[in-house]
This record gives sequence, structure tokens and C-alpha cells, in this order.
Amino acid sequence: MPENTAEVLESAPTLEGENRSRVKMTQAAVDLLAGLVAEHGQLMFHQSGGCCEGSSPMCFPAGEFLTSDADVRLGHFELPLPDGQHSGLDFWMSAEQFEYWKHTDLTIDIVPGRGSGFSVETPTGKRFIIRSELREG
Repeated sequence: MPENTAEVLESAPTLEGENRSRVKMTQAAVDLLAGLVAEHGQLMFHQSGGCCEGSSPMCFPAGEFLTSDADVRLGHFELPLPDGQHSGLDFWMSAEQFEYWKHTDLTIDIVPGRGSGFSVETPTGKRFIIRSELREG
């Protein structure tokens, strides 16, 4: 993995019986999210399935995207903010998509480009992406 995409923040595991993080984020993602929290308040991620917009993690103000039993909460982050505070941030995935990805660890990163749909990073000229690798053990 390139130097600038090193994983720096792990989520707390939220799936019953798990004690290891499934979702991490890079410093670049942490930095972008800290600015977005200042603008939008507490945030959340949702990763659906499918193509196009559904293949990118979408970032919303917390509670703006309604989750249900058809979604799985894969992790909870305590996002460090520049003022020394923290902001909670959950990462959700559709249960159907999780069936395909349950054997992977995920890393939230950013790349240049326009975010998709209603994801809050859209105007920044950057977009969130997911990097995945097979889960060990």
C-alpha cells in the first residue's frame, strides 16, 4: 500500500462475537472526514451493493440515511477532530453486500474525483473508495 494510504484508524468491532476490526481508514480519509464533520455534524457511511453509485461508500449526516434489518453495522469509529474532541461514525453495509464481502477487511480511502449521489464529499473534488483484502484467520 502506498505511504500516503497507510491505515491509521481502526473501527471498533460491532458484529456479535467479533473482537477484531473489519473496517479501517487512512489518514487522508480521517483528514477529509474531520473537515466534513465541521461542516455537516456527525456522519455515517453506508456501502450498498450493485454498480455505479452503489459500489462506492456513501457518507451522510448521521441519521439522514435510514438503516434497517437489511443492513449490517460493520464498525464504529471515534473520529479524532482538530479541537481534540471525537465524533462517532458508524460504517454500515447492506446485508446482501456483506454476504459477498464477509471474508474481507475494508479500508476507507480517498482519491481525486467527484463523489457520487448525495455523499457529502461530492463538492470537495475527492471521493471515498473502499480497498479490500482477504480477512486473515
